[in-house]
Amino acid sequence: MKKHLLTLIAILSAAIVFGQYQNIIISNQYSPNEPSISMDIKNTDLLVAGANLNSYYYSKDGGHNWTRETLTSAENGVSGDPCIIVDTAGAFYYLHLANPTAGSWIDRIVCQKYDIETNLWSNDNYMGLNGTKKQDKEWAIVDRANNTIYVTWTQFDQYGTSNPEKYSNIMFSKSTDGGASWASALQINEISGDCVDSDNTTEGAVPAVGPEGQIYVAWSGPAGLVFDRSPDGGQTWLDEDIFISDQPGGWAYDVSGIFRCNGLPVTCCDVSTNSPHKGTIYVNWTDQRNGDSNPDVWIAKSIDGGDTWSEPILVNDDNTDRAQFFSWMTIDQANGDVYVVFYDRRNYNNANTDVYLARSTDGGQTFSNFKISESPFLPYSSVFFGDYTNIVAHNGRVRPIWGRLENGDMSIMTAIIDEYVDQPETIELSKAPIQLDVNFPNPFRASTFISYKLREPAVINLAVYDVFGRKITTLINNQLTNAGKYTDVFHADDYQLKPGVYYFTLSTSQTVKKQKMLLVE
Repeated sequence: MKKHLLTLIAILSAAIVFGQYQNIIISNQYSPNEPSISMDIKNTDLLVAGANLNSYYYSKDGGHNWTRETLTSAENGVSGDPCIIVDTAGAFYYLHLANPTAGSWIDRIVCQKYDIETNLWSNDNYMGLNGTKKQDKEWAIVDRANNTIYVTWTQFDQYGTSNPEKYSNIMFSKSTDGGASWASALQINEISGDCVDSDNTTEGAVPAVGPEGQIYVAWSGPAGLVFDRSPDGGQTWLDEDIFISDQPGGWAYDVSGIFRCNGLPVTCCDVSTNSPHKGTIYVNWTDQRNGDSNPDVWIAKSIDGGDTWSEPILVNDDNTDRAQFFSWMTIDQANGDVYVVFYDRRNYNNANTDVYLARSTDGGQTFSNFKISESPFLPYSSVFFGDYTNIVAHNGRVRPIWGRLENGDMSIMTAIIDEYVDQPETIELSKAPIQLDVNFPNPFRASTFISYKLREPAVINLAVYDVFGRKITTLINNQLTNAGKYTDVFHADDYQLKPGVYYFTLSTSQTVKKQKMLLVE
């Protein structure tokens, strides 16, 4: 118990030194905004992100270090609204708006496929071309059962017009061959919106996949927040959209210091294997039901496939009348935990802004809130932040992404949130023959201590590896060791290691234990 208490104190001390969560600047080049991020769940050290207008970024060490490149499309152009997804084979996709050489601005939705190991993009393909109608605000998801890609977006008959004979509609398409070809676009909404790009426009369609391959999607528009579903891979949809909630103040509202703001919804479904909430559908949005200067973050949930919905559940847990806005939701499909990231002004009387993360472990009934930005920033309305933030999570590794303004310069950020480091819990010693503990300190700079316990004598090996599985060093090599508690030290500076994620393993002839550790500058 004493050793674990010391370990916990060391971890908490490291958290104080480095901030509650370490913030990483992904990029501050070319005024990035409106970011998207995705993670390969088979190797959570591999991440790809995108930002307006044509930037992409990749990290191979869990988000600690990033490389920026420019996305190009000779025929279709790149015109923003980045959406990054990944399939079960580890191929990433960048969906975006178009500015084609032969056509008109945003007349189609473009998808480009990426191989992170070769840093090469396939030829881009597109969906939704319909004359000069505008195709806007797309989002996509992969059905991990069969790698089908589903995409929903808004089609404008004539973007920006107030002509009552011009409409906005929610469109759907899919690809069953890794984005090489796309099904003809299908309108799925019952009630059309206008083309003003405001409260009565149909927007915010983010698809989700259910546990039996259902497709779920909600959006905002003249009928409020509404929901639709398909039981058969997008072939058929409901004749009548299902009402979820009104959206007081509309989905387009003003927040001081923000060029434009919205409360458009995000739809997710719990398809995790062991979650007691498997099959629950969640829709997250923001609105002004508590006052024009007090937008809040909300979730509604359905446990019957979307037939009925809960009353809105408040996500932010402050007792202030200050703004929370630009939320995005994800589900950790390893355990069903729900995460929501959002901008938050609860701590200030002015426009200073923090970034918060909310987490629910009880099926969206209650949320714990944590500040994840290391310091506030002050936005001003002459600088465009884009229309959304984003977040990805798997097996306790969480990577939000957001825009930040500092000294007039935009950057996009992430936070290093790993439950094994950031939210340590009381550890009860197992009955396993070997027990491997979290190293301390963690994160660490030059050196860290690795502790373990043997319940019986064994021949052991203790080694350190990099993120690609390459051995850095062997600390103990086939050594017969008596039962007891042991601590060894690892000096990272002996190996001229760069900051990033590393692993140490303790093994016997029958058992292997593995743990991650974080080296920082």
